[in-house]
Amino acid sequence: MRRLLVIDDHDDIRENIAEILSLAGYEALTAENGKKGVEKALKEKPDLVICDIMMPELDGYGVLHLLRKNESTENTPFIFLTARTERVDFRKGMEMGADDYITKPFDDIELLNAIEIRLKKYDILQNKYATDGKGASELLTDLNVSGMIPLNPDNYDTETLSRKLSLFMEGRRPKFLYYLKKGKIKAYRVHEDGKEYITNLYTAGDYIGYLPLLENGMYEDTAEVLEDAELALIPKDEFLSAIYNDIHIASKFIRLIAQNVQEKEERLLSLAYGSLRKRVAAALVDIDSKFNKAGMSPSSLDISREDIAQYVGTATESLIRTLSDFKSEKLVEIKDGKIRIADMARLKNLLY
Repeated sequence: MRRLLVIDDHDDIRENIAEILSLAGYEALTAENGKKGVEKALKEKPDLVICDIMMPELDGYGVLHLLRKNESTENTPFIFLTARTERVDFRKGMEMGADDYITKPFDDIELLNAIEIRLKKYDILQNKYATDGKGASELLTDLNVSGMIPLNPDNYDTETLSRKLSLFMEGRRPKFLYYLKKGKIKAYRVHEDGKEYITNLYTAGDYIGYLPLLENGMYEDTAEVLEDAELALIPKDEFLSAIYNDIHIASKFIRLIAQNVQEKEERLLSLAYGSLRKRVAAALVDIDSKFNKAGMSPSSLDISREDIAQYVGTATESLIRTLSDFKSEKLVEIKDGKIRIADMARLKNLLY
């Protein structure tokens, strides 16, 4: 049962809210002033706080400030409840980190809806997403499905691209966030010696191109269609507005992006210093995680040898020799030209 803390110096209002919450299936805790509210919040660790602004001893702004400073309550959803309707009061509360602002008088449904939305957002932001493009895409999808951000791909224009066509080019300025509805796309860079190096692979359900949008920079790689693709085009301004409209969402998303960049740098180091066997094993595992979202086993990797070689950062001939070794060791199967992972556990063990 979710525990909610109500802080209000008016007995009738405080007890009325507590009764509404209890009838809705929540456990309601109460405090009659800001000082006691902070003490109870730090002790009981509620899932959400509903707090009046104008109170004796410590007002609502003070309560929010102290809870945001404490590590155990810094991310606890916080809803201001007040009769003050001045825009400056609203802005001050939101800038301090409040999640919502409900004015008195209010009806039961309005309050319960606000609580449900904030708890849903909190659950999403507490999820452990993979620190890669897939994790960022899953976060955006969850936020969209929950209604936290208005970026439903079905509401935007779509574009269809055939195999070998480019979605965007290195050095160009981005205009859209792309959502891949179907198909496969690779992102790559061209080395000064003319060789291609694949930086990322995308499949249906992935968002593409968010990093240069957030950095307000140019594309650092080129995206090319591997398998006929259909994409939704989300305008840059709408994406940035949705992300930066909520400091908690922006913080979560940027942390994922930062970790993603770090992992890409570690992958580059691995390409430079790791053995070819480990690099090929890592590439097969990584490609499987991107393309085999259904978790099928044994999984078939529908990607050319040339593209795998570019992902590994080696010559196609070297990749083929390594795959032949893996086949003889029963790590992979090769049938009709397609590679199937036969022993994922042993393949992952090669990474260490």
